[in-house]
Amino acid sequence: MSLDHSSVTMQPAAAPSAPPPVPWKPSIVAEVAKVVANTAVNAEYRHLVVDCSEIAASARPGQFFQLLCPHPVGEQPFLRRPMSLYGADRTRRRVEFLYKVTGAGTRGLDTIEKGGTLDIMGPLGQGFTLDSKWRHVVAIGRGAGLATLAPLAKAAKANGTKVTAILSARRPELLVSVDIFKRHGADVVPVTDSEQTSGPGNVERILRGLIAEGRCDAFFTCGSIRLMRVQQRLAIEFGLPGQVAMEQQMACGIGLCYCCVRDFNVAGEIVNRRVCWDGPVFDLLEALP
Repeated sequence: MSLDHSSVTMQPAAAPSAPPPVPWKPSIVAEVAKVVANTAVNAEYRHLVVDCSEIAASARPGQFFQLLCPHPVGEQPFLRRPMSLYGADRTRRRVEFLYKVTGAGTRGLDTIEKGGTLDIMGPLGQGFTLDSKWRHVVAIGRGAGLATLAPLAKAAKANGTKVTAILSARRPELLVSVDIFKRHGADVVPVTDSEQTSGPGNVERILRGLIAEGRCDAFFTCGSIRLMRVQQRLAIEFGLPGQVAMEQQMACGIGLCYCCVRDFNVAGEIVNRRVCWDGPVFDLLEALP
């Protein structure tokens, strides 16, 4: 039996069905948050707490938000104000900030009362990371760095990592985050200018003691270039890893304007990186003053 191919119509093979599209899930949101509290912590710092979305409340230590600050009387802040995360609670859907009134933006924040609203955008940037093998880390902060490092206390406890927090300020009454670190089981070492204990020499002595005791698997730092240099020297000497949260003026906060570009030393080569997008947390040894 012969087959007349001219009478046969060839059907194309059925194309494999495409997988369903992955649902789009934003990792950054801009939202109007309700203010739960905006109270003074001491003579310089204020504690701001807001209700927010689940996405915002999932912020990690070291990340930040861009806040659209209210306009104080006679002033008009043009850009959002970057603010490092001070605390996040996914269960209660809240985020916290610690700020010092220094300019038009923070003067505007100071006018917000409980029950008011605040436009927040975040979480933004790359945060701190904790290696599961680290049994004990050291966090060193000063000024705004005391707020930035605070969420590490909770994250380290969840990671099974002990923390020694060396917290620096001009005077003892200006130290913040002490209660947060202690609440999560950290050892707190306060150092202050007024007591002449905050100098790099004394902090280096403390760090060398911790290293000798096996209580420093990694450094975490923010807020002081002088203390960062001490940690960089010790990290090289003892082969220790470290991370630093860089402080920098920002405009957009999402890497578009290139306002926050800084130099970094990566394997001996000077490279430019955006603090808001590539950071604000960077490898300790790559950071340049």
